[in-house]
Formats: sequence, structure tokens, C-alpha cells
Amino acid sequence: GLATDPVWETLSAKIAGLGCLTIAALNGTLAGGAMGMVLACDLRLAVPTAKFFYPVMKLGFLPQPSDPARLVALVGPARAKMILMGGAKIEAEEALAWGLIDRIVAPDALLESANALATDALAAKAGHAAAIKAMIG
Repeated sequence: GLATDPVWETLSAKIAGLGCLTIAALNGTLAGGAMGMVLACDLRLAVPTAKFFYPVMKLGFLPQPSDPARLVALVGPARAKMILMGGAKIEAEEALAWGLIDRIVAPDALLESANALATDALAAKAGHAAAIKAMIG
């Protein structure tokens, strides 16, 4: 039930709509509905052993409605099809090369790296991050 619950789409839309910098710090395997939460974030960091897959084809589900477009924006249409339709399991190095993640960091530096990227946005005047985010699209 939870895999097809519209709560995932509602939550990912809220994350994408936040007027601040959102960063996913990934330490492990990212699969299925959780991928939507990560795709909704502005930046994605992962440890070298992270793995990514979205088994909707195999399970007979459709992805969250906004996920295909977000995925295509990051990796392109052919790679999105490989992930969503071909059941491709992507490791961190390939995810970085494809644009699915933005940086690979050591496990013991994951939180520190995410915090470092957030420092300027957190220190900015109210609304500044939201304005820049809106300009980028």
C-alpha cells in the first residue's frame, strides 16, 4: 500500500517547493519511493558504496508522477528509461557520471560535507536562497 500511496508525491512536492537549499546525504541503498524524495532535493551527496535503483517496472507500479521528469532533468531520457524501465542498478561512481548525484564523499565526512554546502544559504538574509532557487528554475 505505501509504495503507491499519494503521500509520497505530496511529500516530494513539499520538498521541491521549499524556499531553501535542500541536500540529500545518502549512506546506503536508495530504492523506490525514497528516490522521489531525493530527486526533489537540490543537491545529492553519497558515500562511495551507495547504490540506486527504482524497481517500478519489475513490481508493476508506476513511479511517482513527478519522478520521471525530475529524473530526466538530471540524467537525460535514455538513462531515466534505463533506471525506470530497464531496472538498472547504479553504483555511486556511475550515478555521479550520469548526474544523478552531485558528489561522492567519505562516509565519515557525509554530514560535514552537507553542512558545509548549506553554510552560505543558512547565513543569507531571509528569502535570498529562495530567490536564487527561483532564478535557477
